[in-house]
Amino acid sequence: MTQWTLGIIGGSGLYQVDGLEDGRWERIDSPWGEPSDAVYRGRLGAVELVFLPRHGRGHRLSPSSLDFRANIDVMKRAGCTDILSLSAVGSLKEAYAPGDFVMVDQFIDRTFAREKSFFGEGMVAHVSVAHPVCERLSRLAGDAAEAAGASVHRGGTYLVMEGPQFSTLAESRLYRSWDCDVIGMTNMPEAKLAREAELPYATVAMVTDYDCWHEEVEAVSVTNVLEILKRNSETAKRLILELAETLDRTPRTPSPQGIETCLDHALITAPEMRDPDMLARLDAVAGRVLGLHRD
Repeated sequence: MTQWTLGIIGGSGLYQVDGLEDGRWERIDSPWGEPSDAVYRGRLGAVELVFLPRHGRGHRLSPSSLDFRANIDVMKRAGCTDILSLSAVGSLKEAYAPGDFVMVDQFIDRTFAREKSFFGEGMVAHVSVAHPVCERLSRLAGDAAEAAGASVHRGGTYLVMEGPQFSTLAESRLYRSWDCDVIGMTNMPEAKLAREAELPYATVAMVTDYDCWHEEVEAVSVTNVLEILKRNSETAKRLILELAETLDRTPRTPSPQGIETCLDHALITAPEMRDPDMLARLDAVAGRVLGLHRD
């Protein structure tokens, strides 16, 4: 049994978390590149929180500019036991209205300009992402969202597009024909990398618009998105407080899905053929299974 250290990756509209005890910004370096920002660390009761603004303070970084590997690596180095992603999305279904929160449980990855794995030449590994979301963390976050006053949908498929432009009408209609529920630009490869790092991960997708498919609603624009973003971000901050209070009362045990040990049978490269430089970079995300010890 371990203490909860909840990593929070805040998307568009969420650049800080208020009310943390002993709150301070910490810079953590990563061998994978430049993370989006320093992390903000503090406590709520006995629960430690580590917050990373996905786009950086001031929203400096577009989705394709994010170094997803560095972001997940620094969360692992910060000691996070679990990661909650808070992300702005468009809705692909009438029932998911702007302002609603969706507890995503599946993804379709349509990104193409991003590094998607910590592993590769010199150290090959294959993890399963059949069920990419931690069911326990998602359930707890959904409960917290409801307590914070949000209208919550349990379950949904998130289509992750490259961006930074919004969809064409033809694309939006295509994704609806695939029975996707929401669309955004950031949760892949984030969720895949969290799984490779053996970190339970869950997404709260905060709906801002109906993309451009809805004939009776104005096509998505930055102006109307920002109005909903502000309201959603205030609800998200209450969600974080509610979730921290719940975790403070809930002893943390390993994920029932076995996420913290998913690398046990994922490594493929023979030990004598493993690249020492690659292994050194993997000290945080895969040090447990590789027998590496960090200072």
